[in-house]
Amino acid sequence: MQDTDLPPGMADTICHNSGPWLQKKSYFSSMKKLLVGLTCLLAFSCTPKKPVDTIFYGGPIYTANQSQPVVEAVGVSGDSIVFAGSLKDAEKLVGEKTQRVDLKGKTMTPGFIESHGHFMGLGQSKQILDLMNIKSYDEMVEMVRQAVAKAKPGQWILGRGWHQDKWTSKPAKMIKGFQTHELLSAVSPNNPVFLSHASGHAGFANARAMQIAGVNLLSPEALQQDMKEGGEIIRDALGNPTGIFNERAQQLVTRYIQTNSEEMDKEAIELAMTACLENGITSFHDAGAGRKNVALFESYAAQGKLKTRLYVMLTGFDPALVYERFARGPQIDPAHWLTIRSVKLNCDGALGSRGAWLLEPYTDRPDFYGMATLSMDTVLSVSRAALKAGFQVCSHAIGDRANREILDRYEQAFNDNPEASRNARFRIEHAQHIDPSDIPRFGKLGVIAAMQAIHLSSDRPWAIDRLGEKRIREGAYMWQSLLKTGAHVTNGTDVPVEPVDPIASFFASVTRQTLAGQPVGGYEPAEKMTREQALHSYTLDAAYGEFEEGAKGSIEPGKLADFTIFSQDIMKVPDEDLLKTRVEMTVVGGKILYTRKQ
Repeated sequence: MQDTDLPPGMADTICHNSGPWLQKKSYFSSMKKLLVGLTCLLAFSCTPKKPVDTIFYGGPIYTANQSQPVVEAVGVSGDSIVFAGSLKDAEKLVGEKTQRVDLKGKTMTPGFIESHGHFMGLGQSKQILDLMNIKSYDEMVEMVRQAVAKAKPGQWILGRGWHQDKWTSKPAKMIKGFQTHELLSAVSPNNPVFLSHASGHAGFANARAMQIAGVNLLSPEALQQDMKEGGEIIRDALGNPTGIFNERAQQLVTRYIQTNSEEMDKEAIELAMTACLENGITSFHDAGAGRKNVALFESYAAQGKLKTRLYVMLTGFDPALVYERFARGPQIDPAHWLTIRSVKLNCDGALGSRGAWLLEPYTDRPDFYGMATLSMDTVLSVSRAALKAGFQVCSHAIGDRANREILDRYEQAFNDNPEASRNARFRIEHAQHIDPSDIPRFGKLGVIAAMQAIHLSSDRPWAIDRLGEKRIREGAYMWQSLLKTGAHVTNGTDVPVEPVDPIASFFASVTRQTLAGQPVGGYEPAEKMTREQALHSYTLDAAYGEFEEGAKGSIEPGKLADFTIFSQDIMKVPDEDLLKTRVEMTVVGGKILYTRKQ
């Protein structure tokens, strides 16, 4: 771990009401913290000795700092906040070169943090067919037909975003809740096609793609293999593959798809950063990066080209990468642009594809419980090794059995190494459906629930068909119940599963409604977040989820000058007006990197 200098401007600043002052030893030595504290004691009040670079004022500024929740102005020097308080006091810090940013009534908050998404997936989703808004199978087929007309014979046609349960009309032929490939194959006889489900946990292939993969009626060995690895090829009554590949069975097809070129990867990362800035996202928790993407992130960080702060989870699909990094130890960036100190384990599937691992069978498929996509022995062994190496474990779990099994493994690992587990901050990603008896364990064990409120808006109308009313009401999307256990709940979108727009997820957090505003009063309204809780889930709690609450997540002197400016007051406007909010400006490290065009 490396020490670092004080942020620009802070050497000349005495901090009034600084809050948690970047407490991790990796960022500041004990001596520097002692000196800062002694200086504050001697001075009694905090006034920068030189003019600030920028002041922000002229609108409500919500700090996410409980001791000073709202301020009139914020002063910034370099990449750090040096003042948060009254406009009268801020005016004393203005010099000839100070930039004044008048919010003109707009609302400023700490920079929003996407706590679970797929960074390169965000960029790549803009390079392939976007199926997120299609309303029927026929629309999907038409989009592929148009893509084939522009493609060369043999060129792969790729897309993502379809969700059969969100279609307004269903095809006449469906098997186990999914469409079949015949119409798709008819418009693409010479081009292999693979279209990922919105969840990423299933894929839809045409006949040409299945031919390349060797999957057909006479391929029982492929069927046995995909089931062994935690997947399923959906087949009809005669054993013919329908084109649907569930969970890890997708690899039977995707291994034949050529990976992106270096140029396409660079385009994808640029597209992802642009999308984040446009949506007010200043930091991003990348939920599962492999060697290639890690190398790209490191290259961009070394060149100073990152515009979004990245907290990276190593993908558990590459155990060699995970254990190599465990041996090296956490990679913690003192400048807070790129940190690698966690690992992502994919432990079950999704409700939409019926891959989520349940304690009781699916209501709409009573012979099926979903599946584990990773051995629980592996979860335990990785958890033990991660604790020793100083890494955080983030396990994907949507079904109630997956959540219970992972909590069991975490608890066992914690008991084996109580010293290392005191601030381990292990996470469960999604925590979407939890047995009521397991909810208190999050707070007791200190396990973070990394949830995406937008999934309630998108999934709740049809999720009740998967789980039935009792399981939905007692254990699905249990935000308030988890918070009451003392657990930290973080927020996000799981982009590209959902758009990266945080306003939609904020709306879902406080209303528990669909984006169409249904039902009146929201689903299971007792589980709503308050506005303050929702703000914290996207800021200070999100920063806690990456061990960075001392550096960001609230507007306080000494923290990074990362801000999101919204078109209206998200803490006060009526629920029905929240979705009208726009991101007006995004500030990262004191620099205005995005301004919405009027």
